[in-house]
Amino acid sequence: MQDPAFARTLLDWYDKYGRDLPWRRTKDPYAIWLSEIILQQTRIAQGLAYWQRFMERFPDVESLAAASEDEVLRLWEGLGYYSRGRNLLAAARQIAARGSFPDSLAEIRALKGVGDYTAAAIGSIAFGLPVAVVDGNVYRVLARYYGLETPVGTTAAKKEFTVLAQSLLPAERPGDFNQALMDFGALQCTPASPACLTCPLAGNCEALRSGRTNRLPVRSKTAPARIRRFHYVYIRCQGETAIRRRGPGDIWQGLWEPYQEEDSVPDFPGMELLKKGVRHQLTHQTLLADFHLLECNARPALPEGYIWIPEDKLDQYAKPRLFELLLKELKTDTST
Repeated sequence: MQDPAFARTLLDWYDKYGRDLPWRRTKDPYAIWLSEIILQQTRIAQGLAYWQRFMERFPDVESLAAASEDEVLRLWEGLGYYSRGRNLLAAARQIAARGSFPDSLAEIRALKGVGDYTAAAIGSIAFGLPVAVVDGNVYRVLARYYGLETPVGTTAAKKEFTVLAQSLLPAERPGDFNQALMDFGALQCTPASPACLTCPLAGNCEALRSGRTNRLPVRSKTAPARIRRFHYVYIRCQGETAIRRRGPGDIWQGLWEPYQEEDSVPDFPGMELLKKGVRHQLTHQTLLADFHLLECNARPALPEGYIWIPEDKLDQYAKPRLFELLLKELKTDTST
């Protein structure tokens, strides 16, 4: 579908109202790639501070490639989806070994942790490659404007919307067009209460014309989140505590946590309950955690994999959000 008026209108809007972000002031593919990885599952308001910290600590891909996994994951703490942090490090090492940032779509796509969307974003923004991006914002804008009812999240929708977005892409400004679509969906054509009265596309918007703005895009049904119950015990023994690194095949791979049992309540004599039923929401899982404290003079017997470290060295270990919440409860309990 050719619709040059759509692209012109969108780019005019972007030139006036597009978000001023630091990675948009450069064509450095490293800075752009870093922003795209951080923002894969993160809002810009939160991701901006992380991008700035990473750029200060690792100003180029070589410095990032030389970092340890613990260094990267500690800097990543609070962003969630920690596989992104591990993939970031792996991809940095790929790029450093190659000697330069790849500038073709296929080579960018071959980087660890880079999918079709991220490759298209990096390629179009950093190198001007004529390839469209499709994310949630793009689905919403295109579904409403063209009145498309194919449920998003399906293979059919990915194909249909990708073909449509590619056909709309202006060859002279592919990166700006992709960013314009994303910004337009985030600022103007929002999920709830879109600003239709001031929308420059309102005159030809099919959803507005037919009264379907609140029904588009159509969502495919999702399975309910799995509920898991964790029981954490912070063991304090003469200034030391026991932690273990989580293994592969589950959430938080490579992060450190205190003694933990799932479902069953640990049975340590003298264990104190700090807080019950702390809720932590992941994309496909709901975690309910109980926090306990065990203070003792002799180290209890623990399963293989736990190590003892001085409590004042905990900051050197990358931790999941629930462990950070437990530590806050400890400080609160100690101060009262």
